Amino acid sequence: MARKIARVDKSLCAACGACQKVCPRGAIYIFKGIYAAVDSNKCIGCSLCAKECPASIISMEKLEVEA
Repeated sequence: MARKIARVDKSLCAACGACQKVCPRGAIYIFKGIYAAVDSNKCIGCSLCAKECPASIISMEKLEVEA
């Protein structure tokens, strides 16, 4: 079984917080003011963050989950 999860390209992230503001589950946080990070336990794979990111550096990846 697989589900999607947001992945941030940390090397390109400007920590603007746009993704954090739209996340309905609070799964995204700004790590030490440097880049956005994703809590995989909270992320539901809705892709709102990827759509909102002004730099288009958030991708949705499949995460394999044991059934």
